[in-house]
Amino acid sequence: MIARTHRLPVVRQCKLVELSRSTAYYRLRQESEENLAVMKQIDRLYMERPTSGSRTIKSRLERRGVRIARSRVVRLMRLMGLGVIYPKRHTSSPGKGHKIYPYLLASTEVTRPGQVYAADITYIPMAKGFLYLAAVIDWHSRKVLAHRLSNTLDASFCVEAMEEAIVRYGAPDVFNTDQGAQFTSEVFTGALKAHGVRISMDGKGRWLDNVYVERLWRSLKQEEVYRHAYETVAEARKGIADYLRYFNEERPHQGLDNRTPDDVFYKRKPLPKAA
Repeated sequence: MIARTHRLPVVRQCKLVELSRSTAYYRLRQESEENLAVMKQIDRLYMERPTSGSRTIKSRLERRGVRIARSRVVRLMRLMGLGVIYPKRHTSSPGKGHKIYPYLLASTEVTRPGQVYAADITYIPMAKGFLYLAAVIDWHSRKVLAHRLSNTLDASFCVEAMEEAIVRYGAPDVFNTDQGAQFTSEVFTGALKAHGVRISMDGKGRWLDNVYVERLWRSLKQEEVYRHAYETVAEARKGIADYLRYFNEERPHQGLDNRTPDDVFYKRKPLPKAA
């Protein structure tokens, strides 16, 4: 997909295909096939019960016939960016010296599209290796506004997704995230400030504050990711993009009165109910 011998710089090529720059230099993560298989099981167990810590995950793996030391479970969960959501999550640890912003949505009624955006990161297993996915959603409609894949947990792919969402759909009043180092970084918060956006961050243990993104991850993995073993980044990118398009345009949501996120975001009139 990205040709380093092309006359266009790699950065420009990545912009044209909407790919995180870090992913352009992707190499399969150097984990054994055994560890990759265990990580896939850990991810499924975590999606089922996000309150599970390393002890619970270890116990559930052993009930499935996987003999494993807790220290190994801890290491793999950290590598995946996972951790028990209460009282804290590994991906929600702020970077050293990063400013933490207050949570602004406790008494805010979200009544329209474009009022509040939210972002989060999740682990994406592949046939041999793995990626991280960042997505930005509109809180009111659940519409996925932008996403990026990366093979590292740096802030760049989160900034790229956030910038795309704002360029395509406009700046929200409030942008909400967890306290992860990617979102507390100066490059991320500085970009939001430049757009005049108020920054909101979940308190520790308040994973439900970003519940719409958590539900997106569950749907994406159960309906798309776990059904395919992506061989390449290009396959993962296409499969995930196709699913998110379906999620926005075709998949009805009970919480939206069986309308799609696009229906709500673009304020389309609901279809008349059958007599």
